[in-house]
Amino acid sequence: MKYVICDEKSGGDTGSTQTDPIPSAMLNAIPMFSNLSSVQLARLSAHAAVRAVEKGEVILRQGDVADSCFVILSGRMKVYSSDAIDAGREVIFKTLNVGDFFGELPMFDHEPRCANVAAMENGRLQVLSYKAFMRALDESPEISRLVMETLARRLRHADRKIGALALTDITSRVSRTLLELAIMSNGKRVVGEPFTQKDLASMVGASREMVNRTLQDLAQEGYIDVQRKQITILDERRLTAH
Repeated sequence: MKYVICDEKSGGDTGSTQTDPIPSAMLNAIPMFSNLSSVQLARLSAHAAVRAVEKGEVILRQGDVADSCFVILSGRMKVYSSDAIDAGREVIFKTLNVGDFFGELPMFDHEPRCANVAAMENGRLQVLSYKAFMRALDESPEISRLVMETLARRLRHADRKIGALALTDITSRVSRTLLELAIMSNGKRVVGEPFTQKDLASMVGASREMVNRTLQDLAQEGYIDVQRKQITILDERRLTAH
């Protein structure tokens, strides 16, 4: 079975290759669509396709005209804005994981894309046209509720981030971000690939040099252990209170 590989150079959100639809079982595994009937899933799958993305690939660009939304099947993505003059400078608003969706806002306000989205690692995305997604919203109140809950969480996250940038120092911002990014691995909470110190700096609104010094200070105080590709949280309680 073939799946669509979208052409970023075309400027659109969806691929140009005619392909088979996504199997209904694959859609049913996504939390957002898990309560749909087999008939609804079949109808939805006829308008969906899979896009493979590579690490570093830009999926959406700020200002682009939109006609599709995306659900992450595998991999991790970042939502960010970059400096118009210096493309190397960016602010990461949020990172997204398997099961998360993005690109839905223009469906409601009919405005261009408001941020960039890029792959932090190789992954696969479900691409769904706005027409098909709106039909799913109409047919399933549960999907509408999940979308509203997600948008509310993202708004709260944005409010907290704005407040943190304005009112807290670099050490507090780095500490909180490490706690947000950490996952359990071999009984320890760690922050590892695909995140880099550059990514961390983009998330907390500071230079990479400042973040590096802050990490060194936290390590010397016994809060964390910094290795080449991994940061291990040693004292979560103290780091939380920082």
